Amino acid sequence: MIFSRIAGVGSCLPGAPVTNDDLVQRGVDTSDEWVTERTGIKSRYLADDHCRTSDLALEASQKALESAKMAAEEIDLIIVATTTPDYIFPSTACFLQARLGVKGAMAFDVQAVCSGFVYALIVAEKFIRSGSHKKALVVGAETFSRILDWKDRGTCVLFGDGAGAVVLEASDKPGILAAAAYADGSQAAVLSVPGAVHGGKVVGDPFLRMDGQAVFKFAVHALSEIAVECCAQAGIQMQDVDWLIPHQANLRIINSIGKKLKIGTDKIIITVDRHGNTSAASVPLALDAAVRDGRIRRGQKVLLEGVGGGFTWGAVLLEF
Repeated sequence: MIFSRIAGVGSCLPGAPVTNDDLVQRGVDTSDEWVTERTGIKSRYLADDHCRTSDLALEASQKALESAKMAAEEIDLIIVATTTPDYIFPSTACFLQARLGVKGAMAFDVQAVCSGFVYALIVAEKFIRSGSHKKALVVGAETFSRILDWKDRGTCVLFGDGAGAVVLEASDKPGILAAAAYADGSQAAVLSVPGAVHGGKVVGDPFLRMDGQAVFKFAVHALSEIAVECCAQAGIQMQDVDWLIPHQANLRIINSIGKKLKIGTDKIIITVDRHGNTSAASVPLALDAAVRDGRIRRGQKVLLEGVGGGFTWGAVLLEF
């Protein structure tokens, strides 16, 4: 039987961290105290005008390939999860493929907003387990700052830019132990960018809009339930999970999930305080940070989960 395992991880953050005080200096109507108390966020990274999503994806991918001790030419599947692609089309995955200097590998984007990386990982795992592909590059990459209204302090202070990547390869030993993903399109208005390009003009609103309280309630409920579901699929208890990596949206959301699941903060990977909410990049960024600092080690069980506009939500339980 064919299974899949993570062979390497990598990440990329653009430029220097931008603190809450830096945002105040840039003219945002907020304060460090206000942001920290409500979100736990102290800083984030913001791409400059010349930085594209594929730039971040490329660096994260190169680091993941280096971590896996693998050449780009060995990859036969590229999936990029992003809400902020370089172009409407071609896909950012195709741009990434070209910049890696390879041809032929299947390449496409996944759009599930903050759940995107988890969705993409689930899709890649299915391709590998089918036997059609052997080595996949799965990336979450965002330049989310491009769709923020910097006059809306309730949203603009929450988000940042970045990318994270993993190499997933076929294995004779199980790596991904369980997975689940869902969507509820009836909740679209709670978190969305309600605009589009039509006839060369922006129609509607091109900025992110969010009902923060509704997102909070939905996220805590959905991510708690799906974590239990994945553990049940794998035949383990929550206490058997070594590390929980939830979507890094808000420290209060993360702490609430931990309480519902009865998981202490010593077993939860938290990067939202340094990175902000990087949408599809948040989970792989946190995974890479914890692998590189030695917290996550081979053989440990790690639960990844994301929730985002759509609403979409999903989780993957893996043995690293």
